[in-house]
Amino acid sequence: MNTFKSIRNIFPYAILILALLGLPMNADASNRQAFFAGGCFWCMEHDLEKVPGVISVESGYTGGQIQNPSYKNHQGHQEAVTVNYEPEIISYSTLLKYYWRNIDPFDSGGQFCDRGESYLPVIFVSNNSEFEQSELTLKQVALQLAVPVSSIKVAIKEVGKFWIAEDYHQDFAVNNDIKYKFYRYSCGRDKRLKDIWGDQAGTSLGWDD
Repeated sequence: MNTFKSIRNIFPYAILILALLGLPMNADASNRQAFFAGGCFWCMEHDLEKVPGVISVESGYTGGQIQNPSYKNHQGHQEAVTVNYEPEIISYSTLLKYYWRNIDPFDSGGQFCDRGESYLPVIFVSNNSEFEQSELTLKQVALQLAVPVSSIKVAIKEVGKFWIAEDYHQDFAVNNDIKYKFYRYSCGRDKRLKDIWGDQAGTSLGWDD
């Protein structure tokens, strides 16, 4: 993860250059982003935007090489979400716990009824700290589920460019309530989550920190 060390070294200079050039910067630098893939991005978006401390969640594509991917052509990318959150309210570690409880960690071929590369579960990290925290929670999941670490099929990768998906994918669950609920039920997502996590499905409860 040497790339992250280099990024940290040049970050202060990048901020200075932006200021000197009069270019816009994030209005609230205290907010942070996390990147997750866990099957259908409609579901990931809907599940994570309800978490206290999460400001917004956007659906998109990342992990591949194709430039300007679209829903019809994003080969090599995963459907993913970017989670904008307030670290003063929710830590990255806690956000990871919500992520794990909303996916099937045993599925290496997709998630639930969605199969193939687009739907692989991946934690995309931006720095060494996120990488280490992600690895720690992966090991904790294995302990919780009483399985070898090798049974957990979630990858941890350095995040690349995140491409925002088409407008009609954003807030899909809210804007298409009936269609979304039918899809989610038909896909068996909640049933499978319940089978794996029991009453802790979708929550951050029951972790040994």
